[in-house]
Amino acid sequence: MPRKKTTLTVVRTEALTPHMHRVYLGGPGFEEFDAIDKTDAYVKLFFGTEDEPIMRTYTVRSVDTDAREIAIDFVVHGDEGVAGPWATRAKPGDEMSFFGPSGAYAPRPDADWHLFAGDESAIPAISAAVEALPEDAIAKVFIEVGDRHDEIYMETLAVVDVTWVHRGASSNEIGDDRAGDNAPLIEAVKNTEWLPGQAQVFVHGEAQAVMHNLRPYIRKERG
Repeated sequence: MPRKKTTLTVVRTEALTPHMHRVYLGGPGFEEFDAIDKTDAYVKLFFGTEDEPIMRTYTVRSVDTDAREIAIDFVVHGDEGVAGPWATRAKPGDEMSFFGPSGAYAPRPDADWHLFAGDESAIPAISAAVEALPEDAIAKVFIEVGDRHDEIYMETLAVVDVTWVHRGASSNEIGDDRAGDNAPLIEAVKNTEWLPGQAQVFVHGEAQAVMHNLRPYIRKERG
C-alpha cells in the first residue's frame, strides 16, 4: 500500500530560542492528517523540487484538533542545511508536504520512573513526552544545548527534574574535546543517581556517538 502524502500550509511561525524555530501548519489538508498516540510522532518532510526531492525527518511537537493545525520545531544553525533555513523564512500560505506520521514511543503508565536524554534535536519529542506524563509520574530529563539561551520551559503535571547540559557552543561549532564520546551529556547521565524500580528510557538526538554510547551503557550498566 503506497504511503499517503499530506500537504499543509504554514499558518504562523515563532522563534522559541536563538536556535529553535516553530512552524505551525494547517489548512484544508489537516483532514488528511492521521494523528497517532506516540509522543515521538514524526513526519518525513519534502524539500527541494518534484524532480529532486530532499526528505528530512522531524518530530510533530503537537497536534491541535480544535485549531486544526500541527506544530513542528526546527533546530536552526544559520544557513546550514535545508530544513532550518526553510523554517526561518517560512511565511503564512507556504506549503509543506510530508509522509506520516509514524512513531514508536510513549510513556508507559507502569514504569516506576522515566529517563529522557538527548540534544536539542530531541527537545520536541522529550517535551511532548514530559507533557503527557500523569501527575504521579517521576522523571529525570537531560538535554544538551549550547547555553542557557537554548533552554525552553516544559509544562507538566509530573515530578520532573530537568538538567540542561551546556556544551558552550552550537553543535556544529564544538571541538572534539566536547563531542562524540566526550560529550558532556554522556557524563551527566552516567553521574546521575539511578532511582529505585524499573525505568523507561528514551534516548534520542542527532549526535550518533552520544546515542551509541548512552544506549549500551544504560542497557548493560543500568539494565
